[in-house]
Amino acid sequence: MSSTNTLLKNINDGNTVYRGLSEKEAKKKLEKFGPNILSEKKKVSALKILLEQFSDFMVMVLIACTLISAFMGELTEAITIIAIVIVNAILGFIQEYRTEKTMKALKELAAPMARVVRDDRLVEIPAENVVPGDLIVLEAGDRVPADAILVEANGLFVDESLLTGESIPVEKSTQSGDKKTESIGDKLNHVFMGTIVTSGRGRAYVTETGMSTEMGKIADMIQEIEDEQTPLQKRLDHLGKFIVYGCLAICAIVSITGIIRGEKVFTMLLSGISLAVAAVPEGLPAIVTISLALGVQKMLKRNSFVRKLPAVETLGCASVICSDKTGTLTENKMTVRKIYCDENTVEVSGGAFSSEGEFFIEGKKINPLSIESLKLAMEIGSLCNNAVLRRTVKDSGTFDKVKKAFSSKEKWELSGDPTEAALLVVSAKAGLTQEKLNSTFVRIDEIPFDSDRKCMTVICDTKKGEIFAFTKGAPDIIIEKCTKIYSSKGIRPLTDADKRLIQRRNNELAKEALRVLGVAYRKLNSRNYDGKHIEEDLIFVGLIGMIDPPRKEAINAVRKCKLAGIKPIMITGDHKATASAIAKEINIASEKDKVITGAELEAMDDIQLQSIVNDVAVFARVSPKHKLRIVRALKKAGHIVAMTGDGVNDAPAVKEADIGVAMGITGTDVTKEASSMVLMDDNFATIVAAIEEGRVIYNNIRKFIRYLLSCNIGEVLTMFLGTLLGLPLPLLPIQILWVNLVTDGLPAIALSIDPPEKDIMMRPPRGAKENIFSNGLLNLILFRGVLIGLCTLAVFISILHFSQDVAVARTGAFVTLVLTQLIHVFECKSERKNIFEIPLFNNIPLVLAVLCSLIMIIGVIYIPVFQGVFKTVPLSYYDWVLVAGFSALGPVVSSFFRVNRKYI
Repeated sequence: MSSTNTLLKNINDGNTVYRGLSEKEAKKKLEKFGPNILSEKKKVSALKILLEQFSDFMVMVLIACTLISAFMGELTEAITIIAIVIVNAILGFIQEYRTEKTMKALKELAAPMARVVRDDRLVEIPAENVVPGDLIVLEAGDRVPADAILVEANGLFVDESLLTGESIPVEKSTQSGDKKTESIGDKLNHVFMGTIVTSGRGRAYVTETGMSTEMGKIADMIQEIEDEQTPLQKRLDHLGKFIVYGCLAICAIVSITGIIRGEKVFTMLLSGISLAVAAVPEGLPAIVTISLALGVQKMLKRNSFVRKLPAVETLGCASVICSDKTGTLTENKMTVRKIYCDENTVEVSGGAFSSEGEFFIEGKKINPLSIESLKLAMEIGSLCNNAVLRRTVKDSGTFDKVKKAFSSKEKWELSGDPTEAALLVVSAKAGLTQEKLNSTFVRIDEIPFDSDRKCMTVICDTKKGEIFAFTKGAPDIIIEKCTKIYSSKGIRPLTDADKRLIQRRNNELAKEALRVLGVAYRKLNSRNYDGKHIEEDLIFVGLIGMIDPPRKEAINAVRKCKLAGIKPIMITGDHKATASAIAKEINIASEKDKVITGAELEAMDDIQLQSIVNDVAVFARVSPKHKLRIVRALKKAGHIVAMTGDGVNDAPAVKEADIGVAMGITGTDVTKEASSMVLMDDNFATIVAAIEEGRVIYNNIRKFIRYLLSCNIGEVLTMFLGTLLGLPLPLLPIQILWVNLVTDGLPAIALSIDPPEKDIMMRPPRGAKENIFSNGLLNLILFRGVLIGLCTLAVFISILHFSQDVAVARTGAFVTLVLTQLIHVFECKSERKNIFEIPLFNNIPLVLAVLCSLIMIIGVIYIPVFQGVFKTVPLSYYDWVLVAGFSALGPVVSSFFRVNRKYI
């Protein structure tokens, strides 16, 4: 905004005492810059969304068939077709209308109220009334109402994970950070809308509001991203056009042939409509929707909530998963891993906020309380601490019923800085609980952490009347403040050799991506201490290294992803060393893989990025716009990209990805609304389960497409050849429609829940451009469709020849068509095996669907009321033998050719 440069000048000059705006000035600025809200682009009306559901080519042709059928007096067919079209449109409308809530969630992240200085008075106003130039006051727990520059910061730490992905709160100061980078995480004298103050206090002048803030830029990026068709939608669209064009061509051939032969134009038009009804799979859109809906229910049981139906299939063909580190691959809980004291490095096991954990030196388990230096290091970390851990128990008993203070069922809830919480947890693992330490030591004073000293000190009294100063902070600062060292041989002078050794250990821990703190202490003579010199002449105790650990489930999930041919990529705002160490620990990255930072990415153009993107395993220290570029580069490289995320910074990339996956527990509403799928348990392993489910669903969709098209080809061939041979219509339009919507429909739906094949997660993902008929599916469809048509027509001709009764012949053809399809549905359970190798009874709904269809065909033939509707007559014993023989011929011939590798 235009006021930013002037405002910065006023702040930097130091000559002007800026006391905030007057109400009059604020009102003018509000009129000029507008309210401090995230604006929303004009929404598409509900009516337009509904009408767009009818713009699909396949749907329009079905509507045309409906009108023609109604004009020809076939009202039953017309009503049935239009009912399917309407139901499918309503399902699509509901899905699209309910998913457009991203901007509403973004607005809720803005602070509802803000404290500002107006007319030299501290007042509380709605955050939407904050304007550029306002002086805002921030304290622990506040949500920052707008982007601003700090002019006062006292121990101010801000959680910027929503924007940067970093798990550790950032220490803020009035001094600018790295001016050479535009990274949000490096702007130490800036605070940003939507971030949360975790500790300290400060004052800041507002520079940007509304859509000009970093949060606003993210909102704008989200709105600019266009929704694309998923691979399934593209393939079905292609399939629909292929079928319709083929249908029109066959209809034209039949009609022209009949007219040339001297048939009446009306008769041939009726035949053309019959063929259209036979060729166009009216039930396909509905069955696809039903299949995806059933898949959504199954995935929900596996902790995956799908917000957009096509996402079920898309995830199954993902070739890359771009995952945020913090909270997704890691626990988002700082955990102490190593403690260096008395020339020993102690390793600590167990997770964050859990009493489970053991201590080891060189692989040998130790009692942590038996080593005085280790015990003292943990005591200092817990006492020099403002976090609080509240114990909770998994079972339903009250806290008093817990017999052991630290049972395996016990967990903690955090209140305060996660780094300090980690220090409390590691002490509690050793039995040094906060309650126990507070019963021995009483805090009487504190020197808070600040950016200049880079350390924190507390003064504690004991019941014995001893007074101690406990200090923790940056290792290099702590070392310089120490003159002695605590060891097993007692307290001795700290030599230069000791300092070099400690510094070397500090560097080793840092290379392991551990955040390292130094701890020290001194004993005071009395309460009359000199505060200015209290952090001098300290006794060095040790170094404590901690990290945000990877999820145990994530390690196994990454392994499964790689077996399935899916490449996981870590994209995070954390530093390169931290991200690289975590990526190697969970096997996302190896020594050969590249690790690219946001600064390096900034120096590349899109062509350079696309050329190296396949070789990169980790992108570190990146901003939201970088994540968008990465996802787009991967898509241009031919990948189907899944993007997981939880923070606001992930939302644009999540929406841009082919499949956006949000975290259900730690994820923000913004990311959830921008996503296609939400992981209810925030477990990376759940993604693998979702991928498996997606692959199963796609395979099952191929199964019922194979089934429907084979059957429809059989119907078309029966009608086509019958017309060309000059025979009466082998099947009436109402009979064909009954077969399509009832006999085809029930088994096809049952195929959508067919159990998965055992090796489904050992196959590579499908290519982004893979045709739905790939891997020989088209040959299977054509071969079996021809067999169905020939068998049906053979029965029609045979019965017509012997009985000279068209009604009996049509009924025989009708039953044959149904039986051949019901047998064929079991063949469709596998593309690799024939019917004699397939487990026929592992899908009970399919068996029941076939039995239901058999009962219905018997009813249509022998119940008088249905005989009139469907123009059927009872069949004789001879007719049934003929029907059964030709119906069984199809799978035998098909199996023979498949075994001998001929044709299919």
